[in-house]
Amino acid sequence: MSSPVWDVLPLSIREMLELLPRSVYTRLEEVRIREGRPLEVITPERSWFLGRSGLERGVEQAYIPSKEDCTKILNLISHHSLYALEEELRRGYVTIEGGHRIGLVGPAVVEGGRVRRLRSISGFNLRIAREVRGAAREVMPYLFRDGRLFNTLIVSPPQCGKTTLLRDLVRIVSEGEGNIPSYKVGVVDERSEIAGCVEGVPQHDVGPRTDVLDACPKAEGMMMMIRSMSPELLVVDEIGRQEDGDAVFEAMHAGVALFTTAHGRSLEEVSRRPTLSRLLREGAFDRVVLLSRKNGPGTLEGIFDQSLHRLQRLGKGVPAR
Repeated sequence: MSSPVWDVLPLSIREMLELLPRSVYTRLEEVRIREGRPLEVITPERSWFLGRSGLERGVEQAYIPSKEDCTKILNLISHHSLYALEEELRRGYVTIEGGHRIGLVGPAVVEGGRVRRLRSISGFNLRIAREVRGAAREVMPYLFRDGRLFNTLIVSPPQCGKTTLLRDLVRIVSEGEGNIPSYKVGVVDERSEIAGCVEGVPQHDVGPRTDVLDACPKAEGMMMMIRSMSPELLVVDEIGRQEDGDAVFEAMHAGVALFTTAHGRSLEEVSRRPTLSRLLREGAFDRVVLLSRKNGPGTLEGIFDQSLHRLQRLGKGVPAR
């Protein structure tokens, strides 16, 4: 059950992970490694501490990663060249082959009020990337009609599947599927989560007509993409800042459809955030998709039209209005 993501781990930790029960191994979402504290593994259902004898409920028998373990991980991630990770140490994560993302924590070096880099890395969060091909198949008919893609906002709390859904929407629109033709898609992937690029090459299937601007700030990237790549659909993840909102309006006024996401547990919650409130109030989005973890990641709570009235629920055979 080996996986390329484990190549960045010391052998001792790798061996423990590869001995996990298949029912746990195949469902892993995160592996959290904290210097001097128990090794933790997380699935959609629950979390465990991990020891040499397997899964542990308490901390007593758990494996405790050492400073040496953390140093080895950092060396394996950077190929023994921390200079090569300069940008990643500033933004706090690294994307590796396969589109997996590794979060980094440690003391921040701040200059001029901005984080310049992290030092003495003492914690890692390996987020296991898994494509779910077909995740957007039921939702997509509500986002397209009469040759038009609807501007769409996907809302959910963290780890509820919004990026997974967004990625599959990109694939469908780029490939074309059913009555949906193929479109040119531009993805501004600020945190390398949608396409999971390594050296500019997508590690996830985002379709044959998709261009990716990787690790670029959203607001600036949206304008760059419109000017240089003439997308018919523009895709960004997790908007929220004022400059994001300004760029969304500018993109829409340029005649480009937009799919994007935002953190939130409800429409009421996102409507209290200044930038999103303005976008919703001014009718920037034709559709809002709300997700939760109620029945596991990606649980569809509802699809709403521009005025936030609920559409018929999916699975009822009711076409989008």
